[in-house]
Amino acid sequence: MRKLEIKDAEAFKVAIQDEIRRSADARYDHRLHGLLLACSGMSCGDIAKHLGHGIRTIQYWLRKFESSGFAGLREEARSGRPASLSERMLKEIGQDLRQDPRKLGHSQGVWDGKLLHHHIGMKYGVELGVRQCQRLFHKLRFRLRKPRPVIAKADPEAQKAFKKTPAARAKKGH
Repeated sequence: MRKLEIKDAEAFKVAIQDEIRRSADARYDHRLHGLLLACSGMSCGDIAKHLGHGIRTIQYWLRKFESSGFAGLREEARSGRPASLSERMLKEIGQDLRQDPRKLGHSQGVWDGKLLHHHIGMKYGVELGVRQCQRLFHKLRFRLRKPRPVIAKADPEAQKAFKKTPAARAKKGH
């Protein structure tokens, strides 16, 4: 029988490894394959080379299996980084965002990432980055609105009249 070959095998090898990393079930199955190879008599070094891992990783899998059985090969829950803001704080921030910032003692009249950063630092003593504060707007279902620039020394009455004049809009192509 003729040997089957995969064209561009190295690229597919990387793609397959990425696919295995994406799914907890696929990682578990992958570890089972490593265990199966060990049961077939392969050394940890050969299994590591064959599966594309380090020897220590394979040894870790085998020790986990010996100590905990199949459950030892499953992914453990990862706690992740603890949240800087509690649910109560988030709820209060959401209420604050519904108010005019000036009512809360700020000089600015529109909420933005910098102002929210300052507000959270002053009220809760929590240091979040400006970008993280901008993400909070989205998380709390608010839109960031940017104030329109005001032209210096402009006559507000002339601007108002210009906006209402149909001839002026026709000149602009509206």
